[in-house]
Amino acid sequence: MSDPLVPVPHTAVIVVAAGSGQRLGAGVPKAFVGLDTHTVLRHALEGVFAAPAAQVVIVAPSDRVGDALTEARAVAGERHDLVTVVAGGLSRQESVAAGLQAVWPDVERVLVHDAARALTPPEVFARVIDALTDGKDAVLPVLPVVDTVKRVSGDRVREPIDRSELAAAQTPQGFRRTILDAAYAAASAEHTDDAALVQSTGTPVWTVPGDERSFKITTPGDLDRARALLAVAPVRRTAPVPRVGVGTDVHAVGGSGDLWLAGLHWPGEPSLHGHSDGDAVAHAIVDAVLAAAGLGDIGTHFGTDQPQYAGAHAEAFLGRTRELVEAAGFSIGNVSVQVQARRPRFAARRAEAEHALSAALGAPVAVSATTTDGLGYTGTGDGVAAFAVALVYSV
Repeated sequence: MSDPLVPVPHTAVIVVAAGSGQRLGAGVPKAFVGLDTHTVLRHALEGVFAAPAAQVVIVAPSDRVGDALTEARAVAGERHDLVTVVAGGLSRQESVAAGLQAVWPDVERVLVHDAARALTPPEVFARVIDALTDGKDAVLPVLPVVDTVKRVSGDRVREPIDRSELAAAQTPQGFRRTILDAAYAAASAEHTDDAALVQSTGTPVWTVPGDERSFKITTPGDLDRARALLAVAPVRRTAPVPRVGVGTDVHAVGGSGDLWLAGLHWPGEPSLHGHSDGDAVAHAIVDAVLAAAGLGDIGTHFGTDQPQYAGAHAEAFLGRTRELVEAAGFSIGNVSVQVQARRPRFAARRAEAEHALSAALGAPVAVSATTTDGLGYTGTGDGVAAFAVALVYSV
């Protein structure tokens, strides 16, 4: 779940991105086809994150879960804790059901959005959420049908249809959470969309205005249309160019007390010598982030002449680093850090370390660990080394 210091949103958006896209004929799942320099999914997520804050659950093909998480983190920025990615099912309905399982218990409203409607403006999300907040149980964005509509059989026209009572359904479709959960629990047949499933249970579905840009990318012609719209007038702000920083830190074994490393306490492990707690992983992250922002290094801001950092742990270093970077006009994108050590063994606590470091820094931190096959001070267990790469963006 999200950082406990961040208010838990009462709305979730399930982004359905598990379709194969056979009609598109691109050779990859539809959501991962490029529109410009970014994928269909990336553009869809930009609309989601520009809308009112919500938990975001992405349902991706099982072999694309990692790719979807990468796209989401690139868009989410400081809201990365709101993102969950799950594997989809064989049908759209199965995929939405998988997404529902990942929605947090505190969520009261659920929106279901097709990633293929990649250019949907955030205003459509806001209209759906407002209608749910006003008491509607199920809300569907629609556009009026402007073409003359005929009922046909084969290639023969049977009769005209009165279009005044017709509307084209779009997404995101919004529901009170209990209503959608109950509809999926009772589902015994496949429906074309979630509004149809909910309506089959007897719940009225209400409409709000959709948007022409929220068309569904299904055919090669749709793809060309989306690319043309982006080329003429980009509907999203172009992502800023990231700045990259590299950091490294080394500490020798030999301090007093227990080991602190990667923001975690390791009882029974030999500690590291240092002015603070000797956490080489946290210190390498600090150096990388400061370097990316052009703010010097750890010695500049946390030197031995600053007694308040004597014995301090990762939370103090990373929290202050975030303050410095944000004050300089940057936001932290993400950090990757590798620790080289004979001990401790990271495998069992890797996720715990990533959570602790990410929470302290306010940005995603990925941790990897390796040994050096007995070579050097890290191989003999005389010290620990860490190497980090960080991305920051100008605000």
